[in-house]
Amino acid sequence: MQRSSNAPRQGLIRPFPSFCRQFALVLATSATLAGSWAPGAAQAQTTARTAFVHLFEWKWTDVAKECETYLGPKGFAAVQVSPPNEHHWVTSGDGAPYPWWMRYQPVSYHLDRSRSGTRAEFQDMVNRCNAAGVGIYVDAVINHMSGGNGGTSSAGRSWSHHNYPGLYGSQDFHQPVCSITNYGDANNVQNCELSGLQDLNTGSSYVRAKIADYLVDLASMGVKGFRVDAAKHISPGDLGAIIDNVNSRTGANKPFWFLEVIGAAGEAVQPSQYFALGNSQVTVTEFSYGKELYGKFAGGGKLADLQSFGPSWNLMPSSKAVAFVDNHDKQRGHGGGGGYVTYHHGSTYDLANIFMLAWPYGYPALMSSYGFNRSSSYDTSYGPPHYSDGATKGPWDGNPSSPACFDPSVGGWVCEHRWRGIGNMVAFRNATVDNWFVSDWWSNGNNQIAFGRGDKGFVVINKEGNALTRSFKTSLPAGQYCDVISGDFNNGTCTGSIVTVDAGGYAMMSAPANGAAAVHVGARIGDQQPGGYASISFNVTASTVWGQNVFVVGNVAALGNWTPTSAAAMTWLSGSGSTGHWRATVQLPANTSLQYKYIKRDGAGNVVWESGSNRIVTTPAPGAATAVNDAWQ
Repeated sequence: MQRSSNAPRQGLIRPFPSFCRQFALVLATSATLAGSWAPGAAQAQTTARTAFVHLFEWKWTDVAKECETYLGPKGFAAVQVSPPNEHHWVTSGDGAPYPWWMRYQPVSYHLDRSRSGTRAEFQDMVNRCNAAGVGIYVDAVINHMSGGNGGTSSAGRSWSHHNYPGLYGSQDFHQPVCSITNYGDANNVQNCELSGLQDLNTGSSYVRAKIADYLVDLASMGVKGFRVDAAKHISPGDLGAIIDNVNSRTGANKPFWFLEVIGAAGEAVQPSQYFALGNSQVTVTEFSYGKELYGKFAGGGKLADLQSFGPSWNLMPSSKAVAFVDNHDKQRGHGGGGGYVTYHHGSTYDLANIFMLAWPYGYPALMSSYGFNRSSSYDTSYGPPHYSDGATKGPWDGNPSSPACFDPSVGGWVCEHRWRGIGNMVAFRNATVDNWFVSDWWSNGNNQIAFGRGDKGFVVINKEGNALTRSFKTSLPAGQYCDVISGDFNNGTCTGSIVTVDAGGYAMMSAPANGAAAVHVGARIGDQQPGGYASISFNVTASTVWGQNVFVVGNVAALGNWTPTSAAAMTWLSGSGSTGHWRATVQLPANTSLQYKYIKRDGAGNVVWESGSNRIVTTPAPGAATAVNDAWQ
């Protein structure tokens, strides 16, 4: 949180190391595997989930419904939610009603009442999203408490300066009180107050224990990961101790960590100082990523220059980076310098996100906003859509069939993640993750580019005023594909343009002015089950050791055709110690008797097969759902 040549050039390009299955390793237990990390869980698909979305200021009840109706079916890995704890209740900030940043002023770590709902609603959201294959990442505000000298919390409780009853007193804050004035001095950055927010003494074992208790509580509820807000304002030693405490107490349910560390040349605190935390398994928000994209998509640069985009542009290593076009701070001009593409840029924003989801770098975080203006502090502080008493008016309020989205005016929900080009490109990224390289690059030398991901996908991006239509050389298998930018792909059929790839890999593709086109192997025409599909939830109780995940494998493609590396990943739902309840929901051919088994697989590729005869399940009628409950003895 901060306040403030026309000839085509073809061939195989490897701008980064090939991480192979790096992003396909599913974080089913929330344990990060050695040498790699991966998000999410599998539901109704066998590929990994490789992108997440920040549903900024959404209520818990709305997030739950969005997981079930859109995010799960679309293949999103997770949702980043706003801070869930009790916070300062601010009726007016910078003159704006109920500012968004009140959520970043903690009063306690209770979940009983925040702007997004109650603890019970939070738990229900976590359960429902996990069941839909979508993890919950909590925005954890642990560097500081609220600002000011006192007030009332979102739960109606009182607090005063350095006095948070039952939690912290004056001895738990950095003394003497100082303000951050010199970003060239790490001590000043990490031991003084950020924007007047009371700075916790994270060097205190008591403070670290209270923070760890809060995060462990969330993990025990099924939360899969944490974004650590203002992490650069906590010393690596202090933050590392907190992370180690949480990881040691969550066993196989270790959370995924990503840290907000804004790096700038000449500053004393740099992202690389945090890379080793959590046994070198943490990731860091790469703020330069969106700034560089702005330069090419909106700042006067050329898309053709993006051919080498990656670490050579002074970005952090891909395996360490959470990438984003914009976030809630950068939309508003907060959190350091540089321009960023936002929904205010219209189709340019769509194209920047399509590029991010197609390009093999980092773990992409999508932004989903509410409408706001940008001309003053009043505008950028303005809170989410709300009722007269300040209660959030969620996008699903009074809308039983669909959310109230695509309204960029103040008081409306923008829901960029539901823009068709952005939402459908999540499946493109999931389908292409095994090919962690760029192939078949083409550009017109200016603002028309195209590239492939080997035999898995191909994308065309046109940021010029005239339509682009030409034959592109791809590495895709011959066949017909759905252009997932112009339409949706459902059960083998396409509502948009159909692209034909010939035996030589050539495809005639069209992208409208300031538009795009994309095809991938997960959206091939005719790849449907003649008898339809049914939904099967596999549930198993199994014991694992650190680093192992559980998968279900069987005699159909959706279960890997007995190939362990293609098995359906399962999600750890609950458990005690090494024993837990795992689940995967998969779409399988209807009215069919199928064979399956459970396996355990670790990051090195070692596989443990369930002993005994194959298990058998008979799937129900098309569109129906059923569950099997097993135990691995």
